[in-house]
Amino acid sequence: MEDSRSNEALQESDSDRRPSVGVVVATRDRPGPLRSALASILEQDYAGDIEVVVVFDQSEPDLSLERADGARRVRVVTNVRTPGLAGGRNTGILELDTPYLAFCDDDDEWLPGKLEAQVALLESRPDAVFCTTAMRVTWQGQTTDRLAGVDEVTLDHLARSRMAMLHSSAFVFRRDAALEQFGLVDETLPKSMAEDWDLLIRAARVCPVLHIDVPYVLVVWGASSYFNDAWFDRNEAHQWLIAHHPEFSASATGLGLMHGKLAFGNAAVGQRRRALQHAGVALRANWHEPRAYLALAVAAGVPARVVTETLNKRGHGI
Repeated sequence: MEDSRSNEALQESDSDRRPSVGVVVATRDRPGPLRSALASILEQDYAGDIEVVVVFDQSEPDLSLERADGARRVRVVTNVRTPGLAGGRNTGILELDTPYLAFCDDDDEWLPGKLEAQVALLESRPDAVFCTTAMRVTWQGQTTDRLAGVDEVTLDHLARSRMAMLHSSAFVFRRDAALEQFGLVDETLPKSMAEDWDLLIRAARVCPVLHIDVPYVLVVWGASSYFNDAWFDRNEAHQWLIAHHPEFSASATGLGLMHGKLAFGNAAVGQRRRALQHAGVALRANWHEPRAYLALAVAAGVPARVVTETLNKRGHGI
């Protein structure tokens, strides 16, 4: 009788457990923030196994991070694919065989309840393949919550807006869908810029992306994004996105958005003529596009840094 009760309790315990989740953390030269990111993942109150693969990209791997204590495991590997974020993430994906996969940047943190909420939602929707959450942005001591205002993100949403609150550190998705349907992170994107937007678009083509409009991810913005060479990379990436995703050109709002981004990016690096050309395309497509007007201001002499810092204070970017 006692054995019977023990077996019933064991079966009940097994049925309450969540599927295992593999987390990819691609990293390069951020040892302090990386440990904070790992702690936020491993301390999730999640009734299932969590296996983290830390992928060191173009840097010496720190094997002291590894741990194997039952339901929480950490492995350290080296990026064996294209150098950069996309190759690092794909190295991690292919190292894991868990039903669900997730990303966390090495300088971000998961907030309590994130993983449980997302997996529970995906488990309740077997048709869905991808889930995101809102984010909390901190910049120079100021904190802002960025919400989407929706519970599903469609292809139309992503063609009309960057949906920047859908940060890659909030991504949870089915591994089989990544391998068989929407694909791995695209390693041909210039410097892996906008790789998260590209992945969301491809996932949304399969099925609308489920979204929990709660800021479950803490994202720290730093000054590295202000370097001029980053603007050159962004400009190249935005041209790539237009070429690879016809949804942008099919939408007046989307066309205005992309050319508004290109207008600002070219103005930021002093390419005034190109900036004016892209601003013209943006405004003809959608005269409400704010980036075109900001680009005109930068082309007229307003420092791009002043514009981006003003937006960052409000938790926004270009």
